[in-house]
Amino acid sequence: MTRILLVRHCEAEGNHKRVFQGHTDAAVSENGRRQLELLALRCRNMDIGAMYSSPLRRAYETAQAINEYHHLPIRTDAGLIEIDGGVWEGKPWEKLPELYPDDAKAWNARPWDFAPEGGEPMRHVYARIWDAVTGIVKQNPGKTVCVTSHGCAIRNFLCRAMGKPIEELNDVDWCDNTAISIVDFDEQLRPEIVLLNDASHLTEEISTFAKQEWWKPEYRGGDRFQ
Repeated sequence: MTRILLVRHCEAEGNHKRVFQGHTDAAVSENGRRQLELLALRCRNMDIGAMYSSPLRRAYETAQAINEYHHLPIRTDAGLIEIDGGVWEGKPWEKLPELYPDDAKAWNARPWDFAPEGGEPMRHVYARIWDAVTGIVKQNPGKTVCVTSHGCAIRNFLCRAMGKPIEELNDVDWCDNTAISIVDFDEQLRPEIVLLNDASHLTEEISTFAKQEWWKPEYRGGDRFQ
């Protein structure tokens, strides 16, 4: 059995300012630093045997914080990167329904059909993140591996780990910054989700989601962003 600790990156400036940051290499926010302190403490006694990260600094700095107590080499894997938003990159979320009404409706109501101009189709993310994580599993049999990635990418991975096609992506919840999911893989690469989107190490004051509403299920299905 190989265990994957799948961790979403800490809060970055795009999360705080509500700007689409996809491939944009946004800096970690001040609140994100506080999240990392709590995350590192939570993970300090975990038996982690290898560490992988998306190349974007918000994910890599999350891996570095976890690694404070483990002192492992951190390998970057481009397959763990966030969706490329194309023309959406750097745009305020509140402006997207006005700028790209069809894409905005797809993002919320039919995310499997989301394919921004100049960016990456959601269907590609669904395949890419699965291939990246299962590739890591194959390279690290019998280990517990910490993987730091991004909200949209993680949501796609968990959708497939649940045995769902991408057309059921809206049945999968978003996760807070620094939330942890644990997925065990057997020798046939069959996944079992042990822990899902857990951010219990965060206080309400430090949680990103406690200050926002966009991630709630009632916002799926239309073109409204918060």
